[in-house]
Amino acid sequence: MKTLLSILMLMAGMVFPQAWAGEKLPLIQNVNAYETMSLNGEWNYIVDVQEEGYYDYRMKPMQWGFFQNAKPQRPEDLIEYDFDKSPTMQIPGDWNTQDERLFFYEGTVWFKKSFQAVPMQECRTLLYFGAVNYHCHVWVNGKKAGEHIGGFTPFNFDISDLLIEGENTVIVKVDNKRHAEDVPTQIFDWWNYGGITRDVMLVKVLPVYLEDYNLQLTSLEGRQLAFSVKLNKAEADHTVTLNIPELKLKKTIKTNADGTASISMKAKPQLWSPENPKRYQVEITLDNSIISDSIGFRMIETRGKQILLNGQPIFLKGISIHEEKPNGGGRANGTEDANTLLSWAKELGCNFVRLAHYPHNEYMVCEAERMGIMVWSEIPCYWTIDWKNAKTFENAKQQLSDMIRRDHNRANVIIWSIANETPHSAERDAFLSRLAKHARSLDNTRLISMAMEVTGAANYVNRLNDNMNEYVDVVSFNQYIGWYRDVNDAPKMTWEIPYDKPVIISEFGGGAKYGYHGAKNQRWTEEFQENLYRENTAMLDKIDGLAGTTPWILKDFRSPRRVLPDIQDYYNRKGLFSDKGEKKLAFYVLKQWYEGK
Repeated sequence: MKTLLSILMLMAGMVFPQAWAGEKLPLIQNVNAYETMSLNGEWNYIVDVQEEGYYDYRMKPMQWGFFQNAKPQRPEDLIEYDFDKSPTMQIPGDWNTQDERLFFYEGTVWFKKSFQAVPMQECRTLLYFGAVNYHCHVWVNGKKAGEHIGGFTPFNFDISDLLIEGENTVIVKVDNKRHAEDVPTQIFDWWNYGGITRDVMLVKVLPVYLEDYNLQLTSLEGRQLAFSVKLNKAEADHTVTLNIPELKLKKTIKTNADGTASISMKAKPQLWSPENPKRYQVEITLDNSIISDSIGFRMIETRGKQILLNGQPIFLKGISIHEEKPNGGGRANGTEDANTLLSWAKELGCNFVRLAHYPHNEYMVCEAERMGIMVWSEIPCYWTIDWKNAKTFENAKQQLSDMIRRDHNRANVIIWSIANETPHSAERDAFLSRLAKHARSLDNTRLISMAMEVTGAANYVNRLNDNMNEYVDVVSFNQYIGWYRDVNDAPKMTWEIPYDKPVIISEFGGGAKYGYHGAKNQRWTEEFQENLYRENTAMLDKIDGLAGTTPWILKDFRSPRRVLPDIQDYYNRKGLFSDKGEKKLAFYVLKQWYEGK
């Protein structure tokens, strides 16, 4: 990340505080390629249980809220808050693990950060958030920059006209309360970490910049590459040059009146794979400005019941992962967390991870690409989404768009997932089929899937029957033989999957507390989990078309639904690693099974 040497300053007149003086823009692609200044570090915070900093006593938004960062000007002035005298916490970070009073808290917390700005001509400044959970409002110097809904995707505002010379202040109201119409909905089996959970930065851009670009291998025959760009403005005749020095490839194109341009070309790159995660240094020049990226090239497709990577069948030896720190709880962020979690997956023998149940931070995806690990990326359409609500659909669609926008140049992302364990209904089918079509319209170079549920189980026959089979490329489903059904049933099970498509078992597993030992039929012991994995892997070997698995889950993770004292203690114990990173016996069973694949 570069240092922001200066930012454009345009003096703005006074406006009503609730008015939007900033502008929410489409997400910028590859934000770290630009000149940036980090706003990470210590932020002051105020816990606002009744949201008195935003609403008056009649629950109406008020003009003089906490976002004004007001200071007494006279001895008699009444101002009942002070950010500068309030405590601080580290951003990015969740409030649950940084303030013991907020461990279970769901509600509003205000955050404040000050920074210096220096005037400079002919550039714009974006304020970029990697993620804020869940609903946030943002002010710069007391003026509204915008708001965002959704806890796991990035967003950015143009704040150029809100900046002043010298000290500037960003104030963010964060509310992580759960609602039935949200995505995810009111109940979910992970911790509702609140706060500004990913990087915050200022981004310097020219008035016309590359809002998005896409570089993909589209054909193995002749190694055909496709390159396209989209400017932030609909302007023609801007010159865009693609340069890949190692391939001795250099192409120049001009934008059309809508600010887009595209080209196809032949090249012979080495193909990205888990065995050879080759990436190329790519330079893209827009007029006189240059950004760079590291991009790999590969083909992912299906043929009957096989998944093909670069034209060859591959078995996806995977594991599911939550975005939680590797040693203890708290929202994971940064390369160090990503490297630790992914190194555990590699030690297990994985070439694939399911990043559940929401888009994980960018470091996780990039580190997996560097390490040669393929990725399933998912949006949190989880359980009982409000399928009939138009605003809920637009929320899900926006999260899907932002997930794809951020990561569509990452070679290791091979599956976009649109849902997990959703109950069947006509409304659900309409909702999810629209999402699947939208994902394909944004990116047709990857596979579409979702974690389904097995229905129509009779005795020892399990039949998958889901109308969404028509819209996915890979049929994936969760099953918990041995945990929610007797493990002794596993050898008797047969599976009917009436689709000529590859199959991924997106979840299986069971809980065990690390260090708790006993008989293999004793719940919560490592031996119980170990036996469950033995019986399940033997059962899965019999499934026709099995192309991969992502057992549940790499490590124990916090969940308010898991309340059993001395065993769960608010942790889901299905991890192959404990919450402190200790291996359980089942780790070795899965590792051995993967060694034979």
